[in-house]
Amino acid sequence: MRIMRNRTQQYLIINLFFALLLGLIPINKVAADDLQPPQQIIQSVSEQLQTKLQDKIFTQNFAQVTQYVRSVVTVHTDFDKIAPLVLGKYWKTATSEEQERFKREFQTLIIRTYSRAFVEYNDWTIRFLPLDMSNESTKVVVKTEVLQPSLQPVNVNYRMYLSKGEWKVYDIMIDGVSLVTNYRSTFNEEIKAKGSLGAVIDNLAKRNAEALAAKGS
Repeated sequence: MRIMRNRTQQYLIINLFFALLLGLIPINKVAADDLQPPQQIIQSVSEQLQTKLQDKIFTQNFAQVTQYVRSVVTVHTDFDKIAPLVLGKYWKTATSEEQERFKREFQTLIIRTYSRAFVEYNDWTIRFLPLDMSNESTKVVVKTEVLQPSLQPVNVNYRMYLSKGEWKVYDIMIDGVSLVTNYRSTFNEEIKAKGSLGAVIDNLAKRNAEALAAKGS
């Protein structure tokens, strides 16, 4: 699989991921009865956040946006599943404290990244593609296309699984590039460069704190 290592490309992937997941890109109006439950999750949350996005005063308050984003992201995204996938082999050798710290700081990274992108993507629409699933399915790939004026459609596939009766996202592929794989590559390189997972987590926590302090007023 092709892995995007360029920081600018990675930033765009992450922003697009959360813009898609949480409703910054409008979805073509589709009757709920025409969609399967995993698709309905994406459609429902998208419609909720589109309404919120219209409040320009709300979007100017970064602390308020971050709080709201956290309340939405944690419901529909399984960080307990994503964090081990992102760290890969390093998750198994990490201490319980390191695992919890990484999961917390990674979640903060995702939330602040999405918050920063809150008003950047609002000109595209999503088209749902046929979903291959049965009544017994517990894992699915929700396939969509992002439509942009005068540009080729972008293929966006959500990996979702059924957890306690709710469908949750644990990865997304944009034109074949996996968010989880992309982050795994980045963190693996940082761990090798810094010599330990602990040092990487410390650096991530510092970056999160600085970013939130700078935008938190």
